Amino acid sequence: MLSRNIWALHYGTMRLTTVAQMALPEGSLHSFAVRAAPDPSRELPVSFDQGRHVGRGDRSGSWMAVSFRLAQSLDRAALAQAWREAIARHGTLRTVFSFDGSRVRLHEAAVDGGMWREHDAMGGGSSRDALRTLLDAECRPCAAPSYLLAVVVPAPAEPDPRPVVVLASDHAHVDMWSLLILAHEVRTRVEDDGADGASQPGAPADPLPAAAFVDHTRALAAMPEAPAEIIEHWQEILRAGGGGMPAFPLPLGDVSRASPAVVEVRDVLDSGQLARLEERADAHGVRILPLVLSELAQLFRDVANVPLRAVFPVHSRNEPRWRDSVGWYITNAVLDIADPDPSSCAAAVAEAVRLGAHPLAPIFDRIGSAKEPPGMFAISWLDMRRLPLGIDPSLEPQFVSAVLPTDNIMIWFIVAEDGLHLRCRYPDNAVARSTVGAWLDELTARVAAATHGGPGRAAPTA
Repeated sequence: MLSRNIWALHYGTMRLTTVAQMALPEGSLHSFAVRAAPDPSRELPVSFDQGRHVGRGDRSGSWMAVSFRLAQSLDRAALAQAWREAIARHGTLRTVFSFDGSRVRLHEAAVDGGMWREHDAMGGGSSRDALRTLLDAECRPCAAPSYLLAVVVPAPAEPDPRPVVVLASDHAHVDMWSLLILAHEVRTRVEDDGADGASQPGAPADPLPAAAFVDHTRALAAMPEAPAEIIEHWQEILRAGGGGMPAFPLPLGDVSRASPAVVEVRDVLDSGQLARLEERADAHGVRILPLVLSELAQLFRDVANVPLRAVFPVHSRNEPRWRDSVGWYITNAVLDIADPDPSSCAAAVAEAVRLGAHPLAPIFDRIGSAKEPPGMFAISWLDMRRLPLGIDPSLEPQFVSAVLPTDNIMIWFIVAEDGLHLRCRYPDNAVARSTVGAWLDELTARVAAATHGGPGRAAPTA
């Protein structure tokens, strides 16, 4: 049974949502804010993806966050100490971005001991409104620092008295995996203090530092030049896109400027259907991702007679030392699928991973920069079952994104113990709503039919 929701997605142990629709009690809003003083003499290298992100300017709404309830009442001293220790452990949280003309610069920073603040969460709005205003103001690319710990303490009338902790950062310093690392470290430290019966704010645990993200940036810069076939494939991709990354091949209306975003969520497969899809994938000798992409590629062929081309984020935690490190370990590759056969789709996924395994800066310096056109199309795949860390579902964990206008379309496929889900963001106009709505209907129907090897519904007219 397919279901269609707006904005929020529940899957197994985590909820994917936005700050406008996250589950958050009404109550008092507090934050623990440190201040970071950059050292002009300690400049650090900026990664390619950080440079592109920060280079768009210091702005609101470019942050991401994780939230969870505390298992016990709020112990401010313990929570602040846990956050200090996380900052001490992860080098990217002790850096600050700035601009020198159009050049993005990054400097190491000294971070102070921080202080608690209380914010007006009940001034005619909701806790969500107050949290959004706070994070938009403080988690900006060039803020010092661009991250924040916030807490909502439920009002007495709320049925669940457990406080909600929100750990937020501008995307330049974190990816989704990083947020899980931070949540795990903070929550574990607070729970340990609770088990001990008292916190020890004056006696830091002096945690061992994790591998620094800046060392990952240096390691990429030291890599040899990409093979000729990788450079040639990137050239082919940019030529096909008129010098830019792939665009959605169906009508999206006027995307000449960003407009408010629609976020649709679909529950595509339940756990039993997912198991059958995995069995079918095994029979083809592939994982379920190529099988889903096979349905999508065939859909584009049927509807528009075009190949499937889409931006495809891949992670670069390719060494054990990066697995518990906080940073932006995601880079963009491109899926380029002309043949919808599952084995061809598997080969295309492998090729996309290869494209993302080589530093993009020297490639684009050589062949020309990749434009991000209006209507750019991106596909993200996340199998929650393979992530190294999780949060007890009783703590109601959520991944929270900011709310921004958009001129492009992005679809996230999420695999969890309870099945396969998708989340799609696209511009809010009549054409895009009609086109993307019908496209999602057809895609979900075809993937569901694929669980028993049957054909999807007749393709809609573009």
